[in-house]
Amino acid sequence: MVAVPPLGSSKHAVALATWGHLPLRVRAAVPIGDDELFELCQINRELRIERTADGELWIMPPTGGETGRRNSALTAQLHRWSELDGTGVSFDSSTGFILPSGAERSPDAAWMTLVRWQALSAEARAKFPPICPDFVAELRSRTDDLAKLRAKMEDYRASGARLGWLIDPVERRVHVYRPDADVEALDTPATLSGDPVLRGFVLDLSRIW
Repeated sequence: MVAVPPLGSSKHAVALATWGHLPLRVRAAVPIGDDELFELCQINRELRIERTADGELWIMPPTGGETGRRNSALTAQLHRWSELDGTGVSFDSSTGFILPSGAERSPDAAWMTLVRWQALSAEARAKFPPICPDFVAELRSRTDDLAKLRAKMEDYRASGARLGWLIDPVERRVHVYRPDADVEALDTPATLSGDPVLRGFVLDLSRIW
């Protein structure tokens, strides 16, 4: 476990170094608050930083080309539908959300109703919104630990997400998460329906597989 110096120190402006393709798990020398975490992420924009409920930081380097291509296909389809639907807003993988547990997570794609989004203050919307999206999607890369991704999906569900997709191109399988229901595993589906949470949205997985 690597200790990160407090953000108030003279060392906090030093960007975290990349270390290859594997995520780095670190624990700060002192607890990092939401505003400090946001500042840390702004300093290290080339990295994707998440915080677990117990304060551990997960730091991921930029994705490889294949994962980036797949994520672009996912967010582009969700954004196009969201613009036409007009009842909510969509987010890409660069958006962090503060969950009720205190964890900060950045799903690969997310969506929430316009009513919930507009209920947040302008300051809350400008930083890491303190809210769990209605819909989240995670896209597994070859270096991702599937058990950790499943745990993250359960965190989203416990935090109020009404629909979650864990898309696994490695095994060509999708795990569907809904409140108060068993996780549904779909093998090599051609499409995914977002109903009733994402009314009328159908994800074309041929662009992702």
